[in-house]
Amino acid sequence: MSNYGKKIQTAVALLIAISFSACNSNKESFDASGTFEADEVIVSSELNGKILALNAEEGSMLKKDSIVGTVDAANISLQREQVEANIQALKDKTSDVAPQVKLLRDQLSVQQTQFQNLNHEKSRIENLLKQDAATGKQLDDINYQIEALQKQMKVTQQQINVQKSNVATQNRGILSEGKPLAKNIALLEEQLSKSRIVNPINGTVLTKYAEPGEITSAGKALYKIADLSIITLRAYISGTQLSQIKLGQSVKVLVDDGKDKYKELPGTITWISDKAEFTPKTIQTKDERANLVYAIKIKVKNDGYLKIGMYGEVKFN
Repeated sequence: MSNYGKKIQTAVALLIAISFSACNSNKESFDASGTFEADEVIVSSELNGKILALNAEEGSMLKKDSIVGTVDAANISLQREQVEANIQALKDKTSDVAPQVKLLRDQLSVQQTQFQNLNHEKSRIENLLKQDAATGKQLDDINYQIEALQKQMKVTQQQINVQKSNVATQNRGILSEGKPLAKNIALLEEQLSKSRIVNPINGTVLTKYAEPGEITSAGKALYKIADLSIITLRAYISGTQLSQIKLGQSVKVLVDDGKDKYKELPGTITWISDKAEFTPKTIQTKDERANLVYAIKIKVKNDGYLKIGMYGEVKFN
């Protein structure tokens, strides 16, 4: 071969090498791939009724425990008012023991005054008896009166106690009917609290299933929400790669950023499947889909660029 031919061959080989090198420089190698997903929560109604308000527009950000809507619960409010009226009616049926007790205590007060007067009279008779100015019969009579009055005072005190006991027993019987009614009020108040639609997590509304004015029922979906600030890449690795990863490991996550470019984000492995499965149909070729792989989950902080369903690649550090 002439020197000219050798120069031509060398130039062609050089061009092929440069072309191959350029192709390889644009091609990125990855250890795993998958799609992004988020923990989605479907918020449902807890009550049957008409939706009065539902402030959960698709794409809006909602805070945890915020009230985003209400369901009409006027019938439950009326039931609660009826039960409260029944409890008040029971209170009106109870008896007030105070007037009867006051009457008996006034009677007892009079008897105590008589008792003091008799004791005073007894002392005077005893003094007169010492001076032979009174008889023994007078002293016996006054002692008899004192003893009789003491018995009357005991009877009056017993009447006070009996009156209190009887009225208290009667009132307890009436008011005992109020305990089940009070439980009913607590139950109705709990149902009323369910008329408020409370958002369970911080997140973005993905889908809205209902509108104000519609009739809903318990368990019927109202909207779907997910926290997109931290998003999960569900990827798949081969059995030989298991020894290269562990929980809590930091990895690089790459997503498309224009043609032949990738955006790199830090991620952390938070879950590794303990059993193998067939490669999902969305992954590469038919032969690759027939292989057994292990699923892993990688948490990635979302700067707003990542979306549910996007593809992502993983490089283990």
